[in-house]
Amino acid sequence: MRRLELKFTNQEGKVVTYSLDQPIEPVDTNAINEAMDTIIGENAFSSSGGDLIEKHSARIVERTVEDIELG
Repeated sequence: MRRLELKFTNQEGKVVTYSLDQPIEPVDTNAINEAMDTIIGENAFSSSGGDLIEKHSARIVERTVEDIELG
């Protein structure tokens, strides 16, 4: 499963991550930048460390799970 992670810095200087499953690909860097700016500008999310104050990073994460058959 692929996931888009948007990382922000909050007022305490801690990194806060919001994840979105099954992002649209190929990734549109401009759209991600604009979305993150909107989230900060509209104070759309809060964190235990205060408001989100700046963009930290964004990334696509892929996770693979393999079940192990126990006999």
